[in-house]
Amino acid sequence: MSSFNTYPHPTLPQLIKATGVALIAAGAILITIVLPAEHGIDPTGIGMALGLTTLSTNSGETPSALLPVASAVTPPRNTAALAPVVKIPVATVAESEVPFRSDQMSLTLQPGEGSEIKASMRKGEQFVFAWAAEGGKVNFDMHGERPNAGDEFTSYSKARQHTRAQGIFVAPFDGTHGWYWRNRGDKPVTVKVNVSGFYEKLYRPK
Repeated sequence: MSSFNTYPHPTLPQLIKATGVALIAAGAILITIVLPAEHGIDPTGIGMALGLTTLSTNSGETPSALLPVASAVTPPRNTAALAPVVKIPVATVAESEVPFRSDQMSLTLQPGEGSEIKASMRKGEQFVFAWAAEGGKVNFDMHGERPNAGDEFTSYSKARQHTRAQGIFVAPFDGTHGWYWRNRGDKPVTVKVNVSGFYEKLYRPK
């Protein structure tokens, strides 16, 4: 006849004590882990310290903090639906009370001689110009004078030994604006000027 080991059964006080310990442990888990993770309720602050509050959301959707970073910068697939970016240049319109006109003038410079061709203009008026020297090279100074300025003038552009120049000129002030040429060669040189734009007149000063 085999013998069996017998274990004493727990007493009623021991059962009550074990049940109480289990309830306390379950309550602690509920307060510190379950509530912060599932409902965002963290009365003790332990859930936040453990990072459990980021797992909760009121709407049942995945919190935006947990979404992949790439989802925030991924462009839409249907890029054809996006309107193209159009850069519109800013246009400036300068109106003039002076009628549009065109003039051609020429002068012949003997060796060592200098002379001018000028345009009477108001501030802001402008013209397109082109001049060319035939028979040799000249020194030139494009400049302007205010009314009653005497010998004072403002130089815009000058160079030595040139045969031509062209461009657009805008008058910086009321007055006369144009060119002075000098022939430093040993042969006569003829300078021909073409001007089109807004100015009162083109003339040779006396």
